[in-house]
Amino acid sequence: MTALMWLGGTLTESFTGATFPVEDPATGKLLAEVADASPADGARALDLAVAAQESWAATPPRERGEILRKAFDLVMDRADEFARTITSEMGKTLAEAHGEVTYGAEFLRWNAEEAVRIGGRTTTSPAGTGRILVTKEPVGPVLAVTPWNFPLAMATRKIGPALAAGCTILVKPAAETPLTMLLLGQVFAEAGLPDGVLSILPTSDAAPLTEPLLADPRLRKITFTGSTGVGKLLVRQSADHLLRTSMELGGNAPFVVFDDADLDAAVDGAMAAKMRNGGEACTAANRFYVAESVAAEFTAKLVARMESVTVGHGLDEGTDLGPLITSKQRARVHELVVDAVERGARLLTGGVVPDGPGTFYPPTVLDRVPADARVLREEIFGPVVALTTFTSEDEAVAAANDTEYGLAAYFYTRDLGRTMHVASALKAGMVGVNRGVISDVAAPFGGIKESGFGREGGTEGIEEYLETKYVAL
Repeated sequence: MTALMWLGGTLTESFTGATFPVEDPATGKLLAEVADASPADGARALDLAVAAQESWAATPPRERGEILRKAFDLVMDRADEFARTITSEMGKTLAEAHGEVTYGAEFLRWNAEEAVRIGGRTTTSPAGTGRILVTKEPVGPVLAVTPWNFPLAMATRKIGPALAAGCTILVKPAAETPLTMLLLGQVFAEAGLPDGVLSILPTSDAAPLTEPLLADPRLRKITFTGSTGVGKLLVRQSADHLLRTSMELGGNAPFVVFDDADLDAAVDGAMAAKMRNGGEACTAANRFYVAESVAAEFTAKLVARMESVTVGHGLDEGTDLGPLITSKQRARVHELVVDAVERGARLLTGGVVPDGPGTFYPPTVLDRVPADARVLREEIFGPVVALTTFTSEDEAVAAANDTEYGLAAYFYTRDLGRTMHVASALKAGMVGVNRGVISDVAAPFGGIKESGFGREGGTEGIEEYLETKYVAL
Protein backbone atom coordinates (compact mmCIF):
# COMPACT_ATOMS: atom_id res chain seq x y z
CA MET A 1 0.00 0.00 0.00
CA THR A 2 1.19 3.50 -0.86
CA ALA A 3 -0.35 6.55 0.82
CA LEU A 4 0.07 10.01 -0.66
CA MET A 5 0.22 13.45 0.92
CA TRP A 6 -2.79 15.77 0.96
CA LEU A 7 -2.19 18.91 -1.07
CA GLY A 8 -4.60 21.26 -2.79
CA GLY A 9 -7.59 19.15 -1.89
CA THR A 10 -6.25 15.95 -3.38
CA LEU A 11 -3.89 13.08 -2.69
CA THR A 12 -0.60 13.59 -4.49
CA GLU A 13 2.94 12.27 -4.62
CA SER A 14 5.89 14.12 -3.16
CA PHE A 15 7.69 16.51 -5.49
CA THR A 16 10.67 14.15 -5.33
CA GLY A 17 8.63 10.95 -5.51
CA ALA A 18 10.22 9.77 -2.26
CA THR A 19 8.35 7.66 0.30
CA PHE A 20 8.98 6.33 3.79
CA PRO A 21 7.60 3.29 5.64
CA VAL A 22 4.95 3.20 8.34
CA GLU A 23 5.03 0.09 10.52
CA ASP A 24 2.75 -1.66 13.01
CA PRO A 25 4.60 -1.38 16.36
CA ALA A 26 2.95 -4.58 17.60
CA THR A 27 4.40 -6.72 14.80
CA GLY A 28 7.03 -4.65 13.01
CA LYS A 29 5.21 -5.33 9.74
CA LEU A 30 4.92 -2.70 7.02
CA LEU A 31 1.55 -0.96 6.89
CA ALA A 32 2.20 1.49 4.06
CA GLU A 33 4.71 3.56 2.16
CA VAL A 34 3.85 7.23 2.61
CA ALA A 35 4.79 10.20 0.43
CA ASP A 36 7.80 11.94 1.98
CA ALA A 37 7.15 15.69 1.79
CA SER A 38 10.08 17.80 0.62
CA PRO A 39 10.78 21.52 1.10
CA ALA A 40 9.27 22.05 -2.35
CA ASP A 41 6.06 20.38 -1.21
CA GLY A 42 5.99 22.63 1.84
CA ALA A 43 6.44 25.71 -0.32
CA ARG A 44 3.59 24.61 -2.58
CA ALA A 45 1.34 23.96 0.40
CA LEU A 46 2.05 27.45 1.79
CA ASP A 47 1.40 28.98 -1.64
CA LEU A 48 -1.99 27.27 -1.66
CA ALA A 49 -2.74 28.34 1.91
CA VAL A 50 -1.86 31.97 1.18
CA ALA A 51 -3.96 31.95 -1.99
CA ALA A 52 -6.95 30.54 -0.10
CA GLN A 53 -6.58 32.63 3.07
CA GLU A 54 -8.55 35.71 2.05
CA SER A 55 -11.53 33.83 0.66
CA TRP A 56 -11.62 31.39 3.59
CA ALA A 57 -11.50 34.24 6.11
CA ALA A 58 -14.36 35.90 4.22
CA THR A 59 -16.44 32.72 4.26
CA PRO A 60 -19.41 33.30 6.60
CA PRO A 61 -18.83 31.80 10.03
CA ARG A 62 -21.95 29.68 9.68
CA GLU A 63 -20.58 28.09 6.52
CA ARG A 64 -17.23 27.39 8.18
CA GLY A 65 -19.10 25.86 11.08
CA GLU A 66 -21.25 23.68 8.84
CA ILE A 67 -18.15 22.24 7.15
CA LEU A 68 -16.70 21.40 10.56
CA ARG A 69 -19.99 19.84 11.64
CA LYS A 70 -20.15 17.79 8.45
CA ALA A 71 -16.57 16.62 9.07
CA PHE A 72 -17.59 15.59 12.60
CA ASP A 73 -20.46 13.52 11.24
CA LEU A 74 -18.23 11.86 8.66
CA VAL A 75 -15.56 10.97 11.21
CA MET A 76 -18.19 9.39 13.44
CA ASP A 77 -19.69 7.53 10.48
CA ARG A 78 -16.23 6.08 9.81
CA ALA A 79 -15.28 5.66 13.46
CA ASP A 80 -14.30 2.00 13.11
CA GLU A 81 -12.02 2.76 10.14
CA PHE A 82 -10.36 5.60 12.04
CA ALA A 83 -9.97 3.49 15.19
CA ARG A 84 -8.42 0.56 13.34
CA THR A 85 -6.02 2.90 11.57
CA ILE A 86 -4.98 4.49 14.87
CA THR A 87 -4.44 1.11 16.52
CA SER A 88 -2.50 -0.25 13.56
CA GLU A 89 -0.01 2.60 13.31
CA MET A 90 0.18 3.76 16.94
CA GLY A 91 -0.43 0.59 18.94
CA LYS A 92 -3.11 1.57 21.47
CA THR A 93 -5.99 -0.84 22.06
CA LEU A 94 -9.00 -0.68 19.79
CA ALA A 95 -11.18 0.43 22.70
CA GLU A 96 -8.86 3.34 23.42
CA ALA A 97 -8.66 4.17 19.73
CA HIS A 98 -12.45 4.40 19.60
CA GLY A 99 -12.26 6.70 22.61
CA GLU A 100 -9.79 8.89 20.77
CA VAL A 101 -12.06 9.05 17.71
CA THR A 102 -14.94 10.25 19.87
CA TYR A 103 -12.74 12.77 21.69
CA GLY A 104 -10.98 13.94 18.53
CA ALA A 105 -14.17 14.34 16.53
CA GLU A 106 -15.67 16.40 19.33
CA PHE A 107 -13.15 19.18 18.63
CA LEU A 108 -14.72 19.50 15.19
CA ARG A 109 -18.24 19.73 16.59
CA TRP A 110 -17.21 22.08 19.41
CA ASN A 111 -15.45 24.45 17.04
CA ALA A 112 -18.32 24.31 14.56
CA GLU A 113 -20.27 26.03 17.33
CA GLU A 114 -17.40 28.37 18.26
CA ALA A 115 -17.16 29.66 14.66
CA VAL A 116 -20.38 31.64 15.06
CA ARG A 117 -19.45 32.95 18.51
CA ILE A 118 -16.34 34.96 17.68
CA GLY A 119 -16.97 38.16 19.56
CA GLY A 120 -15.89 41.76 19.76
CA ARG A 121 -17.06 44.85 21.58
CA THR A 122 -17.90 48.50 21.19
CA THR A 123 -17.98 51.20 23.80
CA THR A 124 -17.77 54.97 24.18
CA SER A 125 -14.26 56.17 24.95
CA PRO A 126 -13.90 57.51 28.50
CA ALA A 127 -13.17 61.00 27.21
CA GLY A 128 -16.35 60.96 25.12
CA THR A 129 -14.40 61.82 21.97
CA GLY A 130 -15.44 58.77 19.97
CA ARG A 131 -16.19 55.09 20.10
CA ILE A 132 -13.90 52.12 20.63
CA LEU A 133 -14.57 49.20 18.30
CA VAL A 134 -12.74 45.92 18.95
CA THR A 135 -12.88 43.12 16.39
CA LYS A 136 -11.33 39.66 16.02
CA GLU A 137 -9.68 38.56 12.78
CA PRO A 138 -7.96 35.32 11.75
CA VAL A 139 -4.23 35.20 12.34
CA GLY A 140 -3.54 33.87 8.85
CA PRO A 141 -1.82 30.72 7.55
CA VAL A 142 -0.93 28.27 10.33
CA LEU A 143 1.59 25.45 10.57
CA ALA A 144 0.52 22.65 12.94
CA VAL A 145 3.03 20.01 14.03
CA THR A 146 1.29 17.08 15.69
CA PRO A 147 2.55 14.07 17.73
CA TRP A 148 2.13 10.33 17.31
CA ASN A 149 0.43 9.47 20.59
CA PHE A 150 -3.02 10.84 19.65
CA PRO A 151 -2.80 11.08 15.85
CA LEU A 152 -6.41 12.20 15.39
CA ALA A 153 -7.22 14.19 18.53
CA MET A 154 -4.03 16.26 18.65
CA ALA A 155 -4.69 17.28 15.05
CA THR A 156 -8.40 18.11 15.34
CA ARG A 157 -7.61 20.11 18.49
CA LYS A 158 -5.64 22.45 16.20
CA ILE A 159 -7.49 22.13 12.89
CA GLY A 160 -10.90 22.73 14.45
CA PRO A 161 -10.25 26.18 15.95
CA ALA A 162 -8.00 27.25 13.07
CA LEU A 163 -10.71 26.58 10.48
CA ALA A 164 -13.42 28.04 12.72
CA ALA A 165 -11.40 31.24 13.09
CA GLY A 166 -10.90 31.54 9.33
CA CYS A 167 -7.27 30.39 9.11
CA THR A 168 -5.82 28.13 6.47
CA ILE A 169 -3.58 25.40 7.89
CA LEU A 170 -0.69 23.10 7.02
CA VAL A 171 -0.37 19.96 9.16
CA LYS A 172 2.83 17.99 9.59
CA PRO A 173 1.84 14.73 11.30
CA ALA A 174 4.34 12.56 13.14
CA ALA A 175 6.31 10.21 10.89
CA GLU A 176 5.15 7.24 12.96
CA THR A 177 1.42 7.93 12.48
CA PRO A 178 0.57 9.79 9.25
CA LEU A 179 -2.19 7.45 8.01
CA THR A 180 -4.85 8.76 10.39
CA MET A 181 -4.27 12.34 9.25
CA LEU A 182 -4.40 11.41 5.58
CA LEU A 183 -7.75 9.75 6.22
CA LEU A 184 -8.92 12.97 7.90
CA GLY A 185 -7.90 14.96 4.81
CA GLN A 186 -10.26 12.88 2.70
CA VAL A 187 -13.04 13.48 5.22
CA PHE A 188 -12.59 17.26 4.98
CA ALA A 189 -12.69 17.13 1.19
CA GLU A 190 -15.95 15.20 1.39
CA ALA A 191 -17.25 17.75 3.91
CA GLY A 192 -16.74 20.53 1.34
CA LEU A 193 -13.61 22.24 2.61
CA PRO A 194 -12.24 24.38 -0.25
CA ASP A 195 -9.00 23.29 -1.91
CA GLY A 196 -5.84 24.69 -0.35
CA VAL A 197 -7.37 25.48 3.04
CA LEU A 198 -5.89 22.30 4.54
CA SER A 199 -2.69 20.52 3.51
CA ILE A 200 -1.19 17.43 5.14
CA LEU A 201 2.56 16.95 4.77
CA PRO A 202 3.96 13.69 6.15
CA THR A 203 7.74 13.56 6.21
CA SER A 204 10.50 11.37 7.56
CA ASP A 205 12.67 14.42 8.34
CA ALA A 206 10.83 17.38 9.82
CA ALA A 207 13.55 20.05 9.91
CA PRO A 208 14.11 20.50 6.14
CA LEU A 209 10.36 20.88 5.72
CA THR A 210 9.52 23.16 8.65
CA GLU A 211 12.53 25.48 8.72
CA PRO A 212 11.79 27.14 5.33
CA LEU A 213 8.13 27.50 6.31
CA LEU A 214 9.05 29.25 9.56
CA ALA A 215 11.41 31.51 7.63
CA ASP A 216 8.64 32.56 5.22
CA PRO A 217 6.94 35.78 6.42
CA ARG A 218 3.63 34.67 4.90
CA LEU A 219 3.23 32.03 7.62
CA ARG A 220 1.73 33.71 10.67
CA LYS A 221 1.43 31.05 13.35
CA ILE A 222 2.90 27.76 14.51
CA THR A 223 1.15 25.39 16.89
CA PHE A 224 3.09 22.41 18.21
CA THR A 225 2.48 19.44 20.48
CA GLY A 226 5.55 17.44 21.41
CA SER A 227 8.71 17.48 23.47
CA THR A 228 9.93 20.54 25.33
CA GLY A 229 13.28 20.41 23.53
CA VAL A 230 11.73 20.56 20.07
CA GLY A 231 9.26 23.19 21.25
CA LYS A 232 12.07 25.47 22.38
CA LEU A 233 13.77 25.07 19.01
CA LEU A 234 10.59 25.98 17.14
CA VAL A 235 10.05 29.04 19.34
CA ARG A 236 13.56 30.23 18.51
CA GLN A 237 12.96 29.67 14.80
CA SER A 238 9.64 31.53 15.00
CA ALA A 239 11.25 34.62 16.50
CA ASP A 240 12.57 36.19 13.30
CA HIS A 241 9.04 36.89 12.06
CA LEU A 242 7.46 37.05 15.53
CA LEU A 243 4.96 34.31 14.73
CA ARG A 244 2.06 33.61 17.01
CA THR A 245 3.00 30.43 18.85
CA SER A 246 1.12 27.79 20.84
CA MET A 247 3.28 25.17 22.55
CA GLU A 248 1.84 22.09 24.27
CA LEU A 249 4.99 20.44 25.54
CA GLY A 250 6.24 17.81 27.97
CA GLY A 251 4.82 16.88 31.35
CA ASN A 252 5.85 15.14 34.56
CA ALA A 253 2.55 14.95 36.38
CA PRO A 254 2.44 14.19 40.11
CA PHE A 255 -0.30 11.97 41.56
CA VAL A 256 -0.79 12.61 45.27
CA VAL A 257 -2.79 10.32 47.57
CA PHE A 258 -3.56 11.86 50.95
CA ASP A 259 -4.28 9.82 54.06
CA ASP A 260 -8.01 10.59 53.97
CA ALA A 261 -8.46 9.51 50.33
CA ASP A 262 -10.88 6.81 49.19
CA LEU A 263 -8.14 4.32 48.32
CA ASP A 264 -10.20 2.22 45.93
CA ALA A 265 -11.15 5.35 44.02
CA ALA A 266 -7.54 6.52 44.12
CA VAL A 267 -6.34 3.23 42.61
CA ASP A 268 -8.95 3.53 39.87
CA GLY A 269 -7.78 7.08 39.22
CA ALA A 270 -4.14 6.04 39.26
CA MET A 271 -4.78 3.36 36.64
CA ALA A 272 -6.59 5.88 34.45
CA ALA A 273 -3.99 8.63 34.89
CA LYS A 274 -1.04 6.27 34.37
CA MET A 275 -2.25 3.67 31.89
CA ARG A 276 -4.34 5.76 29.52
CA ASN A 277 -2.71 5.35 26.13
CA GLY A 278 -0.22 2.97 27.72
CA GLY A 279 1.31 5.86 29.61
CA GLU A 280 2.24 7.55 26.34
CA ALA A 281 0.45 10.81 27.14
CA CYS A 282 1.77 14.18 28.23
CA THR A 283 -0.87 14.24 30.98
CA ALA A 284 0.16 10.80 32.29
CA ALA A 285 0.84 10.56 36.01
CA ASN A 286 4.57 9.90 36.44
CA ARG A 287 5.42 10.57 40.09
CA PHE A 288 3.18 8.97 42.72
CA TYR A 289 3.34 10.48 46.20
CA VAL A 290 1.38 8.46 48.78
CA ALA A 291 0.81 9.32 52.43
CA GLU A 292 3.00 7.01 54.50
CA SER A 293 0.10 5.78 56.64
CA VAL A 294 -1.82 4.38 53.63
CA ALA A 295 1.11 3.57 51.33
CA ALA A 296 1.22 -0.19 51.97
CA GLU A 297 -2.50 -0.66 51.24
CA PHE A 298 -2.50 1.61 48.21
CA THR A 299 0.62 -0.02 46.78
CA ALA A 300 -0.71 -3.56 47.20
CA LYS A 301 -3.96 -2.70 45.45
CA LEU A 302 -2.18 -0.86 42.64
CA VAL A 303 0.28 -3.70 42.03
CA ALA A 304 -2.60 -6.17 41.83
CA ARG A 305 -4.33 -4.00 39.23
CA MET A 306 -1.16 -3.56 37.19
CA GLU A 307 -0.53 -7.31 37.23
CA SER A 308 -4.06 -7.94 35.91
CA VAL A 309 -3.39 -5.93 32.73
CA THR A 310 -3.35 -8.05 29.55
CA VAL A 311 -0.62 -7.09 27.08
CA GLY A 312 -1.06 -7.78 23.37
CA HIS A 313 -1.88 -6.46 19.93
CA GLY A 314 -4.34 -3.61 20.20
CA LEU A 315 -6.66 -5.20 17.65
CA ASP A 316 -6.98 -8.41 19.68
CA GLU A 317 -10.04 -8.78 21.89
CA GLY A 318 -9.20 -8.65 25.58
CA THR A 319 -6.03 -6.62 25.21
CA ASP A 320 -5.61 -3.86 27.81
CA LEU A 321 -2.15 -2.61 26.81
CA GLY A 322 -0.53 -2.47 23.40
CA PRO A 323 3.10 -1.84 22.43
CA LEU A 324 5.13 1.30 22.89
CA ILE A 325 5.54 3.30 19.71
CA THR A 326 9.13 2.32 18.79
CA SER A 327 12.02 0.20 20.00
CA LYS A 328 13.88 3.43 20.79
CA GLN A 329 11.08 4.55 23.10
CA ARG A 330 10.97 1.14 24.79
CA ALA A 331 14.72 1.21 25.37
CA ARG A 332 14.45 4.65 26.95
CA VAL A 333 11.64 3.54 29.29
CA HIS A 334 13.65 0.51 30.34
CA GLU A 335 16.70 2.70 30.98
CA LEU A 336 14.66 4.74 33.46
CA VAL A 337 13.55 1.59 35.27
CA VAL A 338 17.08 0.17 35.43
CA ASP A 339 18.45 3.49 36.68
CA ALA A 340 15.87 3.63 39.48
CA VAL A 341 16.61 0.07 40.60
CA GLU A 342 20.35 0.69 40.56
CA ARG A 343 19.78 3.71 42.81
CA GLY A 344 17.82 1.66 45.34
CA ALA A 345 14.19 1.50 44.16
CA ARG A 346 12.29 -1.77 44.67
CA LEU A 347 10.88 -3.41 41.52
CA LEU A 348 7.48 -4.78 42.56
CA THR A 349 6.28 -5.98 39.16
CA GLY A 350 7.27 -5.79 35.51
CA GLY A 351 10.54 -4.22 34.43
CA VAL A 352 11.57 -6.98 32.01
CA VAL A 353 11.73 -6.49 28.23
CA PRO A 354 9.79 -9.38 26.65
CA ASP A 355 11.02 -11.53 23.80
CA GLY A 356 9.36 -11.70 20.41
CA PRO A 357 8.18 -9.21 17.81
CA GLY A 358 6.70 -5.85 18.69
CA THR A 359 7.79 -3.13 21.09
CA PHE A 360 5.91 -4.29 24.17
CA TYR A 361 6.77 -3.33 27.74
CA PRO A 362 5.03 -4.75 30.80
CA PRO A 363 3.11 -2.73 33.39
CA THR A 364 5.79 -1.85 35.94
CA VAL A 365 5.71 -0.59 39.52
CA LEU A 366 8.72 0.86 41.33
CA ASP A 367 8.54 1.54 45.07
CA ARG A 368 10.71 3.62 47.38
CA VAL A 369 12.12 5.51 44.42
CA PRO A 370 14.98 7.78 45.54
CA ALA A 371 14.82 11.48 44.76
CA ASP A 372 17.82 11.35 42.42
CA ALA A 373 16.34 8.67 40.14
CA ARG A 374 15.85 9.78 36.54
CA VAL A 375 12.35 8.35 36.51
CA LEU A 376 11.25 11.14 38.86
CA ARG A 377 12.92 13.88 36.81
CA GLU A 378 12.12 12.85 33.24
CA GLU A 379 8.87 12.25 31.38
CA ILE A 380 8.41 8.47 31.26
CA PHE A 381 5.94 7.99 28.38
CA GLY A 382 5.39 4.35 29.26
CA PRO A 383 3.48 2.04 31.67
CA VAL A 384 5.75 2.65 34.68
CA VAL A 385 4.61 3.79 38.13
CA ALA A 386 7.23 5.42 40.39
CA LEU A 387 6.09 5.43 44.04
CA THR A 388 7.39 7.33 47.04
CA THR A 389 5.86 8.45 50.33
CA PHE A 390 5.31 11.64 52.32
CA THR A 391 4.28 12.54 55.87
CA SER A 392 2.78 16.04 55.56
CA GLU A 393 0.69 18.06 53.14
CA ASP A 394 3.41 20.67 52.70
CA GLU A 395 5.94 17.95 51.90
CA ALA A 396 3.62 16.46 49.27
CA VAL A 397 2.97 19.80 47.58
CA ALA A 398 6.66 20.71 47.56
CA ALA A 399 7.59 17.37 46.00
CA ALA A 400 4.81 17.65 43.41
CA ASN A 401 6.02 21.11 42.39
CA ASP A 402 9.69 20.10 42.27
CA THR A 403 9.90 19.91 38.48
CA GLU A 404 10.47 22.21 35.55
CA TYR A 405 7.22 20.98 34.04
CA GLY A 406 3.73 22.21 34.83
CA LEU A 407 1.13 20.56 32.64
CA ALA A 408 -1.11 18.34 34.81
CA ALA A 409 -1.33 17.29 38.45
CA TYR A 410 -3.66 14.93 40.31
CA PHE A 411 -4.57 14.40 43.94
CA TYR A 412 -7.07 12.43 46.01
CA THR A 413 -8.61 13.64 49.26
CA ARG A 414 -12.04 13.85 50.92
CA ASP A 415 -11.26 17.09 52.74
CA LEU A 416 -12.83 20.14 51.09
CA GLY A 417 -10.47 22.61 52.72
CA ARG A 418 -7.46 20.58 51.59
CA THR A 419 -8.98 20.35 48.12
CA MET A 420 -9.10 24.12 47.72
CA HIS A 421 -5.66 24.73 49.22
CA VAL A 422 -3.80 22.03 47.31
CA ALA A 423 -5.52 22.81 44.00
CA SER A 424 -4.30 26.38 44.37
CA ALA A 425 -0.81 25.42 45.55
CA LEU A 426 0.00 22.96 42.76
CA LYS A 427 1.96 24.63 39.96
CA ALA A 428 0.23 23.15 36.91
CA GLY A 429 -2.04 24.35 34.14
CA MET A 430 -4.55 21.57 34.89
CA VAL A 431 -5.41 19.86 38.17
CA GLY A 432 -7.50 16.74 38.62
CA VAL A 433 -9.21 16.40 42.00
CA ASN A 434 -10.37 12.83 42.68
CA ARG A 435 -10.19 12.24 38.94
CA GLY A 436 -7.66 10.37 36.84
CA VAL A 437 -8.79 11.70 33.45
CA ILE A 438 -9.17 15.46 33.04
CA SER A 439 -9.14 16.19 29.30
CA ASP A 440 -12.39 17.79 28.15
CA VAL A 441 -13.13 19.49 24.84
CA ALA A 442 -15.00 22.25 26.69
CA ALA A 443 -12.05 23.00 29.02
CA PRO A 444 -8.79 24.82 28.29
CA PHE A 445 -5.89 22.36 27.88
CA GLY A 446 -2.34 23.56 28.45
CA GLY A 447 0.51 24.04 30.87
CA ILE A 448 2.88 26.47 32.54
CA LYS A 449 6.66 26.59 33.03
CA GLU A 450 8.43 24.29 30.55
CA SER A 451 5.19 22.55 29.62
CA GLY A 452 4.50 25.42 27.26
CA PHE A 453 1.99 28.20 26.74
CA GLY A 454 -1.30 28.77 24.99
CA ARG A 455 -4.51 26.81 25.46
CA GLU A 456 -6.43 24.33 23.32
CA GLY A 457 -10.12 23.57 23.74
CA GLY A 458 -12.76 25.46 25.68
CA THR A 459 -13.76 28.96 24.73
CA GLU A 460 -10.08 29.89 25.04
CA GLY A 461 -8.90 27.62 22.23
CA ILE A 462 -10.10 29.69 19.28
CA GLU A 463 -8.44 32.82 20.68
CA GLU A 464 -5.06 31.31 19.76
CA TYR A 465 -6.02 31.75 16.10
CA LEU A 466 -7.44 35.27 16.30
CA GLU A 467 -5.84 38.70 16.27
CA THR A 468 -7.44 41.64 18.11
CA LYS A 469 -8.00 44.83 16.12
CA TYR A 470 -8.94 48.18 17.63
CA VAL A 471 -10.80 50.68 15.44
CA ALA A 472 -11.12 54.27 16.73
CA LEU A 473 -14.42 55.81 15.55
